[in-house]
Amino acid sequence: MEPVYKRVLIKISGEALSGGKGTGFDFDFVSRVCAELKARADEGVQIGLVIGGGNFWRGVKDGAGKVERVSADRMGMLATAMNCLAVADVLRKQGADARIMTAVDIQGVGERFDRDKSLEYLARGSVVLFACGTGSPFFSTDTAAVLRAAEIGADAILLAKNIDGVYSDDPRKNPAAVKYDRISYAEVLAQKLAVMDSTATSLAMDNDIPVEVFALAQPENIGRVLHGEKIGTTVS
Repeated sequence: MEPVYKRVLIKISGEALSGGKGTGFDFDFVSRVCAELKARADEGVQIGLVIGGGNFWRGVKDGAGKVERVSADRMGMLATAMNCLAVADVLRKQGADARIMTAVDIQGVGERFDRDKSLEYLARGSVVLFACGTGSPFFSTDTAAVLRAAEIGADAILLAKNIDGVYSDDPRKNPAAVKYDRISYAEVLAQKLAVMDSTATSLAMDNDIPVEVFALAQPENIGRVLHGEKIGTTVS
């Protein structure tokens, strides 16, 4: 079966790369994720990737009032660059072509983000990793993911999380929480559901980019979603 999406932006949390440890990398799990990404790229899907930095630094939360917000956010950008370097290297070892583009100039880490160059790499079959968020403080990697998705003309955003969809409440705290198969951006904002932050959700809504929310615990879910299987929640 042909993939239902030809070009996607996949957002993965930094914590997911730690494989449950909370910090650092679980390279067995990272390798499974990269194998899935390579398989989908080999299938002809154009893949952009944004990775959070929470396995190293969670911005304001980790700053705990001791680090000024702008500095805390810039530290988070550096954490995403470290994650992109690690994932790109694993992808290359598996035979994939991976390119890192950064929102700020970091010589030796990646190229400065350029939309046209990104599209060129995607057309060649490269997995393009977008590091350093938007390059500006006060914006999350969720917002960076939606921004890059809009810039590259992605058909959808795949939001790979540690939960299997969007719920009416936190299912870990409320066993009566209801999982949605489909929900609108407006409902997500009105109910203040923790899908993405409000800026990211509004940006996705304004640009009419559907968001597929699913669990990354089984990396094969990436392929299942790309082939149209309904395993999580669609926000549109």
